[in-house]
Amino acid sequence: MSTPTKVPERAGTTAKQPLRSSVGFTVTLVLLVGTALFGRRLFAGWFVDDGVRTWATMFVGVTIQAMPFLVLGVVLSAALTAFVPAWFFAKALPKHPALAVPVASAAGVVLPGCECASVPVSAALMNRGVTPAAAIAFLLSAPAINPVVLASTAVAFPGQPKVVIARAVTSLGVSMILGWLWLLTGKGGSWLKVPKNRHAHDGSRFETFRSAMLHDFLHAGGFLVIGAATAATLNVVVPRSWLDHVAGNLLVSVVVLGLLAVLLAICSEADAFVAASLTQFSLTARLAFMVVGPIVDVKLIALQTGTFGPKFAARFAPATFVVAVLASLLVGWWLL
Repeated sequence: MSTPTKVPERAGTTAKQPLRSSVGFTVTLVLLVGTALFGRRLFAGWFVDDGVRTWATMFVGVTIQAMPFLVLGVVLSAALTAFVPAWFFAKALPKHPALAVPVASAAGVVLPGCECASVPVSAALMNRGVTPAAAIAFLLSAPAINPVVLASTAVAFPGQPKVVIARAVTSLGVSMILGWLWLLTGKGGSWLKVPKNRHAHDGSRFETFRSAMLHDFLHAGGFLVIGAATAATLNVVVPRSWLDHVAGNLLVSVVVLGLLAVLLAICSEADAFVAASLTQFSLTARLAFMVVGPIVDVKLIALQTGTFGPKFAARFAPATFVVAVLASLLVGWWLL
């Protein structure tokens, strides 16, 4: 007598995951919209202190301003994952590695993608024969200089187009520098673990799109809330004299905001609004915040460790941070 099959049980377990994602997405969206519409009435009795009112105003303002760009970025990133095959990028890049790096970096200008999506996309590029240097350049540029990010930066810094230009130039430069450094240092073959080929389209493309959109929204939305709360707290709780002291030293302020970007791990479509709220700091320091965040933060380090191995992440994250800080200082001195 043959043993009973367990396929139905697996199918049922798999079916529960999209359902949970849908429920989580709906609950999160309802809570955000409800807070925006009725939060002032519901919690009016709580906000009696001037400091608390300032915190609440800044927190809600940053969150509501950033949310449309976050949703747009998530939708476009999911569409890229579901409908654009990875082999398209491999065919579009030059064969010579040194030339493929700037082309891959420039591709980030027109191809939207969040930080989380860029890691598996770059791994897929490597699996399809793209040189790792070009894949790394795309990994760094796509979440930093895509149209949604640049548009959100323009809205966050109205009347200051030089901030948008500085962000684009710095992020593009950092992605190319890291790609070329990979080539110059022997390509790091001994400590890069290229993951095995994974099929992103196990189900229908629409299902892939829906799952990616729900996952990215829930993931990035949580970090946005944390970032908005932290920015509001910094402006209310931290003594003004301490902030003025740190902000008064250009090098220290750039490093501090760079480290803050690493810890907050805010989605690149929303980080400009958090940076704009840190008015005590110079534009150069806030540029460092916007350049570092999309290319090296705690969640990206974890993703890169799991995808490419701990040896890669232990070397790549510090190198990326140093190059991003130095590039921000240089471009800030030049443009800002």
